Formats: sequence, C-alpha cells, structure tokens
Amino acid sequence: MTMEWVILGLIVLVIGWLLMSYNGVVAMNQRANQAFADIDVQLKQRHDLIPNLVETVKGYASHEKETLDAVIRARNTAISAQGPANMAEAEKGLSGALGRLIALSEAYPDLKANTNFLDLQAQLGTIEDKLAAARRFFNNAVSEYNAAIQSIPMVFVAKNFGFSERTFFDVGETARTQLDQAPNVKF
Repeated sequence: MTMEWVILGLIVLVIGWLLMSYNGVVAMNQRANQAFADIDVQLKQRHDLIPNLVETVKGYASHEKETLDAVIRARNTAISAQGPANMAEAEKGLSGALGRLIALSEAYPDLKANTNFLDLQAQLGTIEDKLAAARRFFNNAVSEYNAAIQSIPMVFVAKNFGFSERTFFDVGETARTQLDQAPNVKF
C-alpha cells in the first residue's frame, strides 16, 4: 500500500514539474513574442518617418536622387523583411542609407537650419534609441527562452512540446556598434 502511494506521489511530482516547466517556457516564449512586437512598433515608426525626411531633403538636394532612391529602396526592403535574421539584415542596409541621407545635410547649409528637418532628425534619433533598447530586450528574452529549453531536464521534453530555439535579432559585428547609437550629425 505505501509503495503505491510513493509511486502515485512520484507521478504527481513529475506531472507537476512538467506543467510548471511547460508554463514557464510558454511565458518566456510569449515574452520573446512581445519583445519582437515592440521592435516592430519602433520599426514602423522609423519607416513612417523616413518618407517625410526624404521629402524634406528632396527640396534642398534634388540632384541627390541616387541617395534618396537608395533610402526609399532600403525602407521598402526593410518593410517587407520577415523574421529576425532577415529584418536585421534589411535594417542594417536601411541604417547605412539613412546615414548617407543625414550626411547630405553637411553639404546644404539651408537644410541644416530647416526646422522641419531638425525636428525629423530629432524624432529619428529618439526612435533609434528606442529601437536599440527594444532589440536588447528582445535578445535578452530570446536568450532566456533558449537557455530554458536547452537546460536539463527541459532539453529532453521541449521538442516534444513544440518548442524550438529562436533566432536573435543580430545585425552582425560591424553594424552592431553603429546601430546601438543614435545617428550623430554635427552642424
């Protein structure tokens, strides 16, 4: 009779552990999903701001069509990118194009003094800061989730419950330091 209670107790403990572990991993996965959605919000704001910035610069630098077209192409590529890896690559290209666009202001003194341009540039800097923070939060959430499903004993059951490793929002070593800072433009 006591052996049956011990076995029943062990079964209850194992089931309890599975439920708690499953719920913990689900919570971590949801936190990573929310963090990725936060990145999407910041990227949408960034993508919405870019046409206004381009139009403002167009008025002053109409002969810089190649740079302006590159920014719009990079923006469109970034908007259509799916998944952390593709989005990171597209955003790297967009950041480079934006850097070239902002650098144009050096060649146009009237543009540097334009209040609309200055306001858009300040908004872009704020969005870049928020985006860097959102990327860090997402990568931290993904790190916690991946560690949870790769740790013993969850590693033995995570795949059975449909959990798999998530990808970090990684832009690569060379662009990482540039993207974690707001654009720096000197007037």
